[in-house]
Amino acid sequence: MDQAMTNEYRPGRINPQKFGLWISMGSLIMMFGAFTSAYIVRHAAGNWLEFAIPPIFVWSTVTLLVSSICLQTSYYMFTKENKSLYRGMLITAFLLGVTFLILQYQGWMQLYAWGVDFKINPSASFFYLINIVHAAHVVAGLTTLIVALIHAFGLKFEVTEVRKNRFQLVLQFWHFLGFLWIYLYIFLLLTR
Repeated sequence: MDQAMTNEYRPGRINPQKFGLWISMGSLIMMFGAFTSAYIVRHAAGNWLEFAIPPIFVWSTVTLLVSSICLQTSYYMFTKENKSLYRGMLITAFLLGVTFLILQYQGWMQLYAWGVDFKINPSASFFYLINIVHAAHVVAGLTTLIVALIHAFGLKFEVTEVRKNRFQLVLQFWHFLGFLWIYLYIFLLLTR
C-alpha cells in the first residue's frame, strides 16, 4: 500500500514525467542558445556568405504552427470525450508535422540548387546545422505523436488522469518544438 502511494501523483507535488520533460527542454534551449551564440560570434569574424532564405521556410513555419493548434484541439476534444474529433485532430497534427519536415527538406534542396551547400561557407554550415538538429527533434516529436496515435486507436477510449498526463507530455513537447522553431527562424531572418 505504501509503495502504491509513493508512485501516484499527489496534488502539490511536481509530476516526475513533466519535470523530466522540462529538464530536457531546458537542455535543448541551452544547446540552441549555444548554436545561436556561436553563429553570432562567427558572423562577426567576417568571411560570411549572405544568402536569402527560401520562401518555403515560411510555409513550413505556418505548417508547424497549425499542427500545434490541431494537437491542442485534439487534447481539448479528448478531455471533452469527443472521440472522433480527438482522433481526427491528432491525425491532422501528425500529418502536418510530417509535412513540416518535407517542406524543410525542400527548402534545403532549394538552397543547394542555388549553390548554398553545407561546405561552401560557415554561414551555410550554421544554417544547415541549426535546421537539421531542430528537424531531428521534430522526428522525436513525431515519434511521440505515433505513440499517441497508437493509444488513440489501440486502447479503449476513456479519459483518465494517466492518459491526460501522457497526452500533456506530448502536447508540451510539440508546442516547445514549435516555439523553438519560431525563435530559430526569426533569428536566422534577422541575422541575414
